[in-house]
Amino acid sequence: MRLSPDSLIYLQWGFVKLNATIVFTWALMLVLAVSAKLITRRLSTSHERSGWQNLLEIVVTAIQKQIEEIGLSRPERYLSFLGTLFLFVATASVFTIVPGYEAPTSSLSTTTALALCVLVAAPVFGITQQGLGGYLKTYVEPTFVMLPFNIISEVSRTLALAVRLFGNMMSGAMIVAILLTIMPFVLPAVMTVLGLLTGMVQAYIFSILAAVYIAAATRARKPKPEPKADTTPAHAT
Repeated sequence: MRLSPDSLIYLQWGFVKLNATIVFTWALMLVLAVSAKLITRRLSTSHERSGWQNLLEIVVTAIQKQIEEIGLSRPERYLSFLGTLFLFVATASVFTIVPGYEAPTSSLSTTTALALCVLVAAPVFGITQQGLGGYLKTYVEPTFVMLPFNIISEVSRTLALAVRLFGNMMSGAMIVAILLTIMPFVLPAVMTVLGLLTGMVQAYIFSILAAVYIAAATRARKPKPEPKADTTPAHAT
């Protein structure tokens, strides 16, 4: 039993290796890109819409709603990044029902790359929202003594994000493999559904954590509702 798709080598030229992680990652990105192109090529604003467009609108609306609930006031600004993260991790898990396919998210190299994307995106959004000076100022708040601690926090949460996704995906795959070995004729369908559910949960958690980190970088807060003006006439008793 392979613990990671990194160990499955298809081609090798010296120290350069083409493993299953690279192959399935690029295949997954190709599927997502082609699917997005096909679904969005004939979008309609009328009441007659295709089933794929309805599904797309449901997914986009749900992701926007979650982003807004995190505290990001303009979810459309972060939709492309956070939505792509969610769809990549979720689709990587869905495709596990295909024989011979191995989820690239079961590799630490893939989860590290995704976490590094979040590490880069958070300050980019923060600088866009607050300006370079305003964002850098957050590292020395409330005092300059907090600078090294804030830097360590950035690195440690990126490492935790990568290891969490890798550990959950790999452990889920190992449990399924072990149970299928013990009871191969009873559990395949049940464990496949369980694996899909686990993958969707991990996709949701990963994208939500990414949204939380971006919200912290932008210091986004939900606007407080303004008090309603008193319309009672002054002479009323």
